[in-house]
Amino acid sequence: MFQNKTDFKRDFVKRVEEKYGRSLEQSHVSERYMILGDMVRDYASIHWKGNKEEIAKKGDKQMYYFSMEFLIGRLMTNNLQNLGIYSTVKEGLNDLGIDLHELELLESDAGLGNGGLGRLAACFLDSLASMALPGHGVCLRYEYGLFKQLIVNGAQVEVPDQWMKLGNVWEIRKPKHGVDVKFWGRVEMRKDEKGRVIFDHVDAEHVRAIPYDMPVVGKDTQTTNTLRLWGAEASDILPKHKDFRVYINEVNEITQNVYPDDSTEHGRYLRLKQQYFFVSAGLQSLVKAHLRVYPDLSNFHEKIAIQMNDTHPILVIPELMRILMDQFAYSWEEAWDITSKTVAYTNHTVLAEALEKWPVNFVQQLLPRIYMIIEEINNRFIHELRQLRPNNDGLVYQLAIIKDGQIHMAHLGVVASFSVNGVARLHTEILKSDVMKEFYEVYPSKFNNKTNGITHRRWLTYTNPQLHELITDLIGDKYVYEPSKLEELLPYAKKATVQKKFLKIKQERKAILAAKLKEWTRVDVDPTSIFDVQAKRLHAYKRQLLNVLNIMNLVFEIDSNPEFTMHPRTYIFAAKAAPGYYFAKKVIRLIHAVADKVNNNPKYSQFFKVVFIPNYNVSVAEYLMNGADVSEQISTAGKEASGTGNMKFMMNGALTLGTLDGANVEIDELVGRDYTVIFGLSVEEVNELKKGGYNAFEEVNKQPRLKAVMESLLTNFWSDSTDEFRAIYDEVMYRNDEYLLAADFEAYRLAQLEVEKRYLDQKYWAEMCLVNIAKSGFFSSDRTIEQYANEIWKIKPIH
Repeated sequence: MFQNKTDFKRDFVKRVEEKYGRSLEQSHVSERYMILGDMVRDYASIHWKGNKEEIAKKGDKQMYYFSMEFLIGRLMTNNLQNLGIYSTVKEGLNDLGIDLHELELLESDAGLGNGGLGRLAACFLDSLASMALPGHGVCLRYEYGLFKQLIVNGAQVEVPDQWMKLGNVWEIRKPKHGVDVKFWGRVEMRKDEKGRVIFDHVDAEHVRAIPYDMPVVGKDTQTTNTLRLWGAEASDILPKHKDFRVYINEVNEITQNVYPDDSTEHGRYLRLKQQYFFVSAGLQSLVKAHLRVYPDLSNFHEKIAIQMNDTHPILVIPELMRILMDQFAYSWEEAWDITSKTVAYTNHTVLAEALEKWPVNFVQQLLPRIYMIIEEINNRFIHELRQLRPNNDGLVYQLAIIKDGQIHMAHLGVVASFSVNGVARLHTEILKSDVMKEFYEVYPSKFNNKTNGITHRRWLTYTNPQLHELITDLIGDKYVYEPSKLEELLPYAKKATVQKKFLKIKQERKAILAAKLKEWTRVDVDPTSIFDVQAKRLHAYKRQLLNVLNIMNLVFEIDSNPEFTMHPRTYIFAAKAAPGYYFAKKVIRLIHAVADKVNNNPKYSQFFKVVFIPNYNVSVAEYLMNGADVSEQISTAGKEASGTGNMKFMMNGALTLGTLDGANVEIDELVGRDYTVIFGLSVEEVNELKKGGYNAFEEVNKQPRLKAVMESLLTNFWSDSTDEFRAIYDEVMYRNDEYLLAADFEAYRLAQLEVEKRYLDQKYWAEMCLVNIAKSGFFSSDRTIEQYANEIWKIKPIH
């Protein structure tokens, strides 16, 4: 492998000639990108073998993070930086007349997820490798991402996200490690010669799972971990009673794209198939690897920790039980002891509708042996519960894993796991006091908090080089390895010279973002305006609608007040709505209707513009986070588990405008109320309001501004059709404003005025931003991973 620029240039030219049979001058830019990807992957792979041998030799424990999502974004720049060869490669390519940036832009964002769940998982992988901890990812190899979002006539249109058009240069296909996963069929019972009951899964449909391994490299470490993606292929054992072409189509569907539409029975079966497929393949692979080092599985839990990221991988529990009992003849008690000491569960939601449930008949038919095991876990849990809480049938019903014809996956996760964690302090407290209160009373020692974190290397060091340079000039670069060192910036927050330098950097990042906004949306924005950003999945509880209603109110204020004035502001939205989520799609349509009204009329656009960035992804976020002035975190208190976008904005010096929800609570406590703008109802006030009989009609009617805005939705002011936005009106007025937009509207309006007041005092604004940056090291995923490693997984650095 190349050691210097000269070696790199020689190897690069040679590889182009050998692989494509043409000279460097004749090669296509995509061929150059593929060669560079191969070279970087091979460089990253140097330590793969050594790490595995070291772990086996020392008997180290490893952690496997099972997740349906890993939003890793583009990896070229990240890998070059982490490996410490960015300058060597950039200069070498420059000598050859090649622009590295041009090659970087050819890489697509990996379509391995949807939102914060997957971005968190990706940050964790970076921190694990950078801290030399043996931790790996397990996921599906989706052929297509969730979808590519287009905006046509102001409405979201979904088209396939073909992220692998050029292949995936980082992966290595490993067919020798393939395993079969079984679906359908039936279970037959018999006794062996020792009188043990044997469960045979017969007439099953086999699907071959093939692993594709991607190296995960840390910053300046010799550690290379693995992200293993499972692809689905036809098995050598073909189904007896199904047409071959139908079988092939069904196999291909399994890894076609993330979160297939589950509005149909076929779609729901497909989602369940996906979940079991990657769980079963991943576990079979782990068991085989374990047995290559150890004689049996009795110490499996001592050498392996499995973290289940949300409820999607919960089938790890019955599948590990199945493998231990059916394939290796462990008794139920032995298998349960191993399983319950191996698996840990992270909960990501307090929304009841988001806690996954599967119809009993679905699991019975698709996974007959797995259902039998879940049923037995449920029966034994109920027996245990009756002993712990006698004469309490209500509690037994409430906590049952199987009830009302459904399997409650979160309940299964809590019962079987040795650790159950929330992802922000408030979220964990809500789990313990409300959503999982009874489980907490039964298993108090299982519950703990692990506040989410982000990799500061990607979201600050690499994507905001100007800010990194300022920080390094002030306190050195130790923060790259020890994010808590960022706190050494605090004494500089009040220094005028540092404030001026920061504001200059922020303006430079805003100019870069403004150019990108022009490229993405064809809208010219004023880079000296306040960049007010709300970027997150579109959902009612995240309250993008509250933001829009406030902008609509500004339009009416301009119309009614000839003396109106405000500092110029650019309202920036970025969000995808789930394909079947009608209300969310209507909010996107409303944002564009308001943008059309505002941006095309100087009467309004002299004060503000509205911009919607289509197809929000990691690469877009890398520009957006460091160009923002204001971070909109305005979900209804008690609904957002944590959030990680709030942390990325904070780390790049944006002011948090938010409710006391999720990790906003910890941000507010860390920096102090002088350095955030917090508004709206608290969790306790939300609960009290709902208990007292909240009435949306009354709330709207007592606020003239809001009443006018709401009534305008039923006119042709924003659209040619008076019915265009009726669904939004009905959501607030006739569904009783579930997420309390009306109750928080006035407080939000006043909070926006407070933001402007602070922005106009640029010295104070710079001080606020610098304090936020200084305190943001708390939200590094390095800190989060250190807590997981020490308190839950019990893993230690390899080197």
